[in-house]
Formats: sequence, structure tokens, C-alpha cells
Amino acid sequence: MQEVHAGVENKVKPHTPRQEDSPGTETRDKLKDVYHTCKSKGATNMRRREERQERRGGPLGGGMEKTHYQMREKLASIGDDFWIENNRGEKVYKVDGKALRIRKTIIFEDRAGRELAKIQERMLHIKDSMEIEDPSGQQIAMVKKALITPLRDRWTVKIKGGPDLEVKGNIVDHEYTIGEGRDKVAEVSKRWFRIRDTYGVEIEQGQDDVLILAITACIDQMAQ
Repeated sequence: MQEVHAGVENKVKPHTPRQEDSPGTETRDKLKDVYHTCKSKGATNMRRREERQERRGGPLGGGMEKTHYQMREKLASIGDDFWIENNRGEKVYKVDGKALRIRKTIIFEDRAGRELAKIQERMLHIKDSMEIEDPSGQQIAMVKKALITPLRDRWTVKIKGGPDLEVKGNIVDHEYTIGEGRDKVAEVSKRWFRIRDTYGVEIEQGQDDVLILAITACIDQMAQ
């Protein structure tokens, strides 16, 4: 009997996991919160990438090659629809004349009439800075005067979620460059188009074409 009793005492008991060996309810809730936050940010970033892709102009815009656009001076005062054409004479973007007349807002649209970017009325009267917004009203860029000299001007463009741009040259005569560090992003000049009250914008490949065109419209407006 003693040997049987000893055998019972020496039997190995199965291991039962303690509660702290597995994640508790609080830990699981935190992991769920992190997952949903990352998922939401991912969806937001995807929408922003899609909007940037639309603003690049699709098959008629810049895409993967350098493109020239013909811009109209003093966009805020024309009052009519204006088509921005590329160097092949194709209508790529439209400035909504009705929005200019009624709301004093510069709105850039694609060929299908979808809004891509806008400059609100409240910004048209500020002389040292102007905002560029996406269709939902979120700021995507801020154009600011940095240095004004008799022979050469310098402006800065604060890009939300991207590198800042620097503008250098003769703003009044529409002869200047837009760059990111040492790299040229775009160049503005009148030598490509000889039509009165217009100027040309040459945009390097892979850029956000509508954003660059909106930047030139802001600079033109503030330089008046």
C-alpha cells in the first residue's frame, strides 16, 4: 500500500497554462486598435496617391515625359472657362470660369470635369502667401514670398507630405525655375508660346502637373 501511495504522489501532473501565459483582454484590445489605425492610415495614403496620380494628367498629361503647357496670365480675372493645352495642342485641364465669376475661386478640372485642385477666394487677396487645396478643401501646398530683389526673386513652396520647392528667377517677366534642391522640377518661360497674355510651363517627367500649374497661377496672382 505504501508503494502504491508513493506512486500516486510521484505521478507527473499535466501543465495547466496560467492566465498570464496568453495575451489578456486589454492586450488584445490594444492590438486591435493598432491594426485599425494602420488600416485607416493605409487607406488615406492610398487615396492621396490616387489623387496625385489624377493630377499628373493621365495619358494627356506629363506622365513619364517632359511636357509643355500653355498658361493664361491673371487667371483670377478672366471670368470664362479656360483650357490649359499641352505642346501638342491637346486640351488637358480646364479652369472653371463659373467658379471664378461666382466664388472668385480658381478651380482646376480634368477633361471629364472632375475637380483636381483649387485656390480659394479668401487666399486671392493675400500678397505674401497663397494656399492650394485638394477637392475636399485640405491644404496640399503653400506658396510664399521669400526674397524680392530688383533683378531676381525667390519664393518657397511648402508641400504637405513632400519636399519643399524653391522658385528662382524673374517672376514679373515669367522667366523662372521651380526646383527641389539641385533638381529642376519645372521651368516657366514665354519662349515656347508666342500668344499674347500667356506663358509656358515645362514640367519634368513624373511630377504632379496640376500642382505645378497651380503654383504658377499663385505666383502670377501675387506678383501683380
